[in-house]
Amino acid sequence: MELDLSPKLPKKVYGGDGGSYFAWCPEELPMLKHGNIGAAKLALEKHGFAIPRYSDSSKVAYVLQGSGTAGIVLPEQEEKVIAIKQGDSIALPFGVVTWWFNNEDAELVILFLGETHKGHKAGQFTEFYLTGSNGIFTGFSTEFVSRAWDLDENTVKKLVGSQTGNGIVKLDASVKMPQPKKEHRDGFVLNCLEAPLDVDIKDGGRVVVLNTKNLPLVGEVGFGADLVRIDGHSMCSPGFSCDSALQVTYIVGGSGRVQVVGADGKRVLETHIKAGSLFIVPRFFVVSKIADSDGMSWFSIVTTPDPIFTHLAGKTSVWKALSPEVLQAAFKVDPDVEKSFRSKRTSDAIFFPPSN
Repeated sequence: MELDLSPKLPKKVYGGDGGSYFAWCPEELPMLKHGNIGAAKLALEKHGFAIPRYSDSSKVAYVLQGSGTAGIVLPEQEEKVIAIKQGDSIALPFGVVTWWFNNEDAELVILFLGETHKGHKAGQFTEFYLTGSNGIFTGFSTEFVSRAWDLDENTVKKLVGSQTGNGIVKLDASVKMPQPKKEHRDGFVLNCLEAPLDVDIKDGGRVVVLNTKNLPLVGEVGFGADLVRIDGHSMCSPGFSCDSALQVTYIVGGSGRVQVVGADGKRVLETHIKAGSLFIVPRFFVVSKIADSDGMSWFSIVTTPDPIFTHLAGKTSVWKALSPEVLQAAFKVDPDVEKSFRSKRTSDAIFFPPSN
């Protein structure tokens, strides 16, 4: 059975005046279920509050637009209240409780990508809400909650029943939320738009890689991530993950073309991609992208904390490592053709600007 690798847009799961929660569906994007990958977006309007929740999956959050506040509680630790803004990446391991709040006029949009191999549903995040109409404690009897919290039943009924919202609510402008602390960002957040570049090719592209060195919590999450930005008409070299990892890619901005080639030299995807779409490259499949005139950027996770890629063009490609005789025999060409092939792409670049 052939897998459908076509990029897809998310669908709204729930929402209201405070904002909406969107998710990619495994039925429409089969690679989610096949690869045990979850993907979702949270969009909060002004005064929108995503009530405290935890998930059955580890994730990486990436702030696509806007700014706001996030609350993060790791197991048996104190709450961290963090100011977040566009470009921020946050690693969210198993067991973390989070809440999100937007106090600005502009919409706050956050992307979540993660693994679901330990989750209840393959290819889909399951959220457990601490309060609200579907909160955990609405399922317990008043007696059980009263005993757990050491409160009288009337107080318990007020605590459990007063919040009738579901997942996302809009707070009154008079509600005061905790103020973020600058020091709480340390070790929790890396801004991919401000971090030192791991790759910087003039007129080609730039890359920031999230790994255990610059964001230690990535090790607990179990997978790495990166933000790639390529200039207009530039190409990202054909390459593959050589440590059997899946590549999950969300197009942040711009547009372009993508091709994916799998086993037996078969092109399994050739399409035009645009901002907001998501696609997944299977293990060992080779992918390459060319940006349109406005350039293109994407945020990806790779299902290993310190990914290793093999590129099939450029100075560091496997072609340059192979001996001339092997290339001549493999391509069945004469030495002049092999020499011409080897003399091209002699830089370390993995992004190629358009030819003049």
